[in-house]
Amino acid sequence: MARTRASTLEFINEIFPTEASLVAVDPLLGKLRNKIRHVDAEIIAAIRLQSTSGSKAKEDLAAAMRAIQELTQKISEMKEKAEQSEVMVQEICRDIKKLDFAKKNITTTITALHRLAMLVSAVEQLQGMAVKRQYKEAAGQLEAVNQLCSHFEAYSDIPKITELREKFKGIKDMLKSHVFSDFASLGTAGLSEDGQQMQQLADACLVIDALDPSAKEELIRNVCSKELTAYQQIFQGTEVAKLEKAERRYAWIKRQLRSNEEVWSIFPPSWRVPHTLCMQFCKVTRAQLMEILDTAQPKPEVGTLLQALQRTLEFEEELADRFGGNEGKKHEEDSDDEGFDTKDGELTASAIRRKYKNQLKQETDGQKQDAANERAAAAFNFRGTISSCFEPHMSIYVELEEKTLMESLDKLIQEETWESEEGTQSHILASGTQVFLIIKRSLKRCSALTRNQTLFNLYKVFQRVLRAYAGKLVARLPRGQPGLVSGTEGQVKVSDKDERVICYIVNTAEYCHETAANMGENIAKLIDSHFSESIDMSEEQDEFSGVITKALSTLVLGLETRLENELANMARLPWATLESVGDQSDYVNGISAILSSSVPVIAGLLSSLYFQYFMDKLAASFAPRFYNNIFKCKRISETGAQQMLLDTHAVKTLLLEVPSLGGQASTPTGYTKYVAREMSKAEHLLKVILSPMEAIADTYRALLPEGSGADFLRILDLKGVKRTDSQPLIDRFTNRNLEGLPTLHIQQSNQGNTAPSTPTFGNSGQQNKDSAMMSRVGVALGRGAISQSAASVVAASSTGLKRLFEQAKEGAVKKEGSHIQEWFSSIGRR
Repeated sequence: MARTRASTLEFINEIFPTEASLVAVDPLLGKLRNKIRHVDAEIIAAIRLQSTSGSKAKEDLAAAMRAIQELTQKISEMKEKAEQSEVMVQEICRDIKKLDFAKKNITTTITALHRLAMLVSAVEQLQGMAVKRQYKEAAGQLEAVNQLCSHFEAYSDIPKITELREKFKGIKDMLKSHVFSDFASLGTAGLSEDGQQMQQLADACLVIDALDPSAKEELIRNVCSKELTAYQQIFQGTEVAKLEKAERRYAWIKRQLRSNEEVWSIFPPSWRVPHTLCMQFCKVTRAQLMEILDTAQPKPEVGTLLQALQRTLEFEEELADRFGGNEGKKHEEDSDDEGFDTKDGELTASAIRRKYKNQLKQETDGQKQDAANERAAAAFNFRGTISSCFEPHMSIYVELEEKTLMESLDKLIQEETWESEEGTQSHILASGTQVFLIIKRSLKRCSALTRNQTLFNLYKVFQRVLRAYAGKLVARLPRGQPGLVSGTEGQVKVSDKDERVICYIVNTAEYCHETAANMGENIAKLIDSHFSESIDMSEEQDEFSGVITKALSTLVLGLETRLENELANMARLPWATLESVGDQSDYVNGISAILSSSVPVIAGLLSSLYFQYFMDKLAASFAPRFYNNIFKCKRISETGAQQMLLDTHAVKTLLLEVPSLGGQASTPTGYTKYVAREMSKAEHLLKVILSPMEAIADTYRALLPEGSGADFLRILDLKGVKRTDSQPLIDRFTNRNLEGLPTLHIQQSNQGNTAPSTPTFGNSGQQNKDSAMMSRVGVALGRGAISQSAASVVAASSTGLKRLFEQAKEGAVKKEGSHIQEWFSSIGRR
């Protein structure tokens, strides 16, 4: 409202900006009144027009309604007229429909009567042809009568049709009887020269084709049975029926196929009469051979059995090549290629020759086998039809193969030189490759005969042969006397040649481990599918893994035996009367000579993996032996302990140099840590012996925290302490509270004396334990005694261990602080 008022004022101010302009108010008012009257007139005119338009709209709507009513009435009239027209048309066409149905019925009747006449005539003609044995004409007439009869299937209740069908059935029976009667002459002498008779039989085959399929099957079955009657008489319970004369059976059927080839040409190729004859021959032969094998007394010899089986397989292969089934043979040849090595492409050349021979035969014949022939060939597989009866009786063959393999294995071991084959870099024994070669030959022989249960039984024989070979490898390893203590290993004297033989055995066992797995895979491919899942060579592989472990353990034990002699020399040295410290002792030189002569040879023959195992085993065995050997010495003086400490450092260096002796560019970290840790125990033991008498218990606890009381007594014996004087030391050792010792963190300057843990030989917590132990060693002996090298030990003053201990203690006090000084003082007071 306020906005409207403001706009009005603005409008007025715009029209009348000054007082002088107000004189124009009256003219403006007049103009506005005229405009209002004009607008009112327009409104009244519009109202009147609207009133007039509404009346007209009602009139137009009423007119439209009347037009609709008129249109509906006209449509109803047209519908009535259309119904009347339809009735009229139906009345007009009623007679025409009757005439059309009549024409159709008459046509059907005429056609049926005409066909009936033709059927009657054809049946009469067929009867005459059947009586006269006009087979060629009768075959065509049979087809015509069959087609005519098919038109009267719906009229079977009509007597005339029934009569004709019965008559036709009788004629077919007559034709079948005549044909079977004529084929009774098949196989008689001179039939092939009688062309008329041959032609009549060929025409009779056309009649059989026109009859029911059962007639053809019956005729073929009768012909084949007639042919095989003579076979059953000849090879049933006669001299030629023996197993060793099985080849004569197959020669007989092949002669029959050749001699009857011209006569059997009367049969249509689709009948496959030779194929059916061979099928029945295989079934009869299998039954007869099975009876012979089951009732034979005594059991047939292996040679006779295998010869009969081989001839049977060859015959089955000939039948398969002749009548189909080459795909199965191709699959077997592919398996042969996978399972065996070929020489000069023999198998490949044979396959190619057979392939192109078959192609040439197809080109000569000029036609391929039709779909029916292929289905028939696929329905019956000649391979295994006869030979499968031999399977339950092949145990004697498997026994012979096992005997042969075991004898060959014994011969290989007897002829084995236990040297690697010349010209090879594998360093394996000749018997290792030869044993798999004889197994491979046996596998090839058996797979050529059968791939069922017999091959699986032979696979079991192969497992026994490999286990026997593993046992013979173990038997060749050097043997020694057992340890004096139950559960310990004894000594094994191993020469340089024995070391090489052991390495050859390790390599041979590794080769056998890998080859056994490959052999199992090849057998799984060759054998039938239901046996393939049972092929597993893991147990045999475990046997050869055991041979490797046993051989490497023997190799380590043999080297330990040689080193044991030097350790015995070490124990015999007069450590109690040694006057001065010099160069390393002779036994260390002996250890060095043994390692220098054996390790390079062993490393050159073994793989890097097994050499690493050998090093680990040697270190794990020799280091504890060296530690225990110190206790075998009778008495060790101060100078003797210093000399032995020098020797221990030299021995540790020799062990650390074993990888480089073996030609390794770098020493494994785990091996280095283990040797350092284990040899440091011997160094700690000697440092305990070097410690003064009043501090020996504390030093022993600090350097050898896991040491036992018995070892402490043995250390006292090594120092020459009398039993009467040792009791206070024992009491102090027993009453010492280890938890009261302060934890001292002394940085070691000699890293070689620390023994960090290794995942191969120790746990991860050993490093911290060794660090704490070395800290306690620093307190007991001082940093100088720990960090002295072998040269400084030699140059040390011989005025006595007490002076050396005091100097080391004084240096440690200056560097570590007052709390260490107090602990040293407490040691002095004690």
